Amino acid sequence: MPRSTEIRSQPVKSKSRRTILKAGGALFVSVVTPLPAMASQILAVRVWPSDDYTRVTLENDSDLKVTHFVVKNPDRLVVDIEGIALNSTLKDLVAKIQPNDPYVKQVRVGQNQPNVVRLVFDLKEEIKPQVFTLAPVGEYKYRFVIDLYPANPQDPIAALIQKGDWLKEAPANPNPPLAQAPAQPPAKQPDPAPLAEAKPQPEDKAERNPKVAADEPRMQMTRMITIALDPGHGGEDPGATGARGNREKDVVLSIAKRLKRKIEQYPNMRVMLTRDADFFVPLGQRVVKARKVQADLFVSIHADAFVQPTARGSSVFALSEKGASSTAARWLANKENSADLIGGVNIKTHDRQLASVLLDLSTTAQINDSLRVGNAVLKEIGGINKLHKGAVEQAGFAVLKAPDIPSILIETAFISNPEEEAKLTDERYQEQMADAILTGIRNYFAKNPPLAKNRLT
Repeated sequence: MPRSTEIRSQPVKSKSRRTILKAGGALFVSVVTPLPAMASQILAVRVWPSDDYTRVTLENDSDLKVTHFVVKNPDRLVVDIEGIALNSTLKDLVAKIQPNDPYVKQVRVGQNQPNVVRLVFDLKEEIKPQVFTLAPVGEYKYRFVIDLYPANPQDPIAALIQKGDWLKEAPANPNPPLAQAPAQPPAKQPDPAPLAEAKPQPEDKAERNPKVAADEPRMQMTRMITIALDPGHGGEDPGATGARGNREKDVVLSIAKRLKRKIEQYPNMRVMLTRDADFFVPLGQRVVKARKVQADLFVSIHADAFVQPTARGSSVFALSEKGASSTAARWLANKENSADLIGGVNIKTHDRQLASVLLDLSTTAQINDSLRVGNAVLKEIGGINKLHKGAVEQAGFAVLKAPDIPSILIETAFISNPEEEAKLTDERYQEQMADAILTGIRNYFAKNPPLAKNRLT
């Protein structure tokens, strides 16, 4: 009997154990099953519209699996994001599309499947989308990026001419409160010959008085001069931030706009901005833009920060073939060259771009010309602000690697220094800085007139 009781009791224990395991398994499933839906959360959505392209960024706490396709008649872009649920942050994307967005009419957001959110972008014209993800960097977590490029972009030179007076929202102050007023632009004549009418000044006299008067040019200019102004950073990349919260990308864009307006007062000069609003342009693309308009000079404008808030002064940099001229210059170049990581570059297209444009083809002649214009600008900047270094420094800045365009990078001041941050946000200082850069540029071209080119002027 005991044995038979033991035999009968065994199935009971086994059944009881299976019941417990099933219950435990059900509990485990109930805990784990919702996790895939909770694993990815959209933390922020940002939209960066511009004439170049519209960028939409979704920042999230993990990598996402995304698919997309384009639909015609009417033009739409459909993006499916797996592993997330619709939340209020993602819904905010609808309100972030502005009526003046060049490429997007509106966006619709919905839960297409239990774990799939669908975004439908109604487009204003045919686009070529670039969809990619970015690994965490700096203060950003994972980012999913949608770049909407026009399928038929405008010719860059035509756009340059069309945008000649785009800066009407910030008219020039006819009497800027400058300690030392710059040379006034030449009066417009029916057949102007800017920078070309007076006899050349002797070299020693020019060195004693570096200011270029409108009626004291040294060389005859016979064609249009094109300047590429490059306000650093933008969009996802704010650049350096001051103690008061001012961002480098905003300060340098303001200075570049002022400088553009001043340059365009001269009928033989025109300007291309690599960005005219708050959006990101990859370093290589900034060079591409300058070369497409056959620029005679490339000027990148920055307002950097240093680990010590006491660092101060303005600087001018040129490219170096051999190595940085100082440890600080090398540090700064490395920092500026990391902008693509922060701003967000599609690696697939970026690598091809670098292969075709930035082949390290910079010549000794280009660097020598860059040093000449850099010295001319540095002399003028020294009249309005302390110089961090008394000579043009050199380092391997990626943005200065146009092989056929003299290129300089200007650090207008240290935004990490509280006193200089206040300067950088002061309209008077911005005007002075723009005037100084312009005078330096004109000094350079007066001594080094650009060669004739086969192009429309």
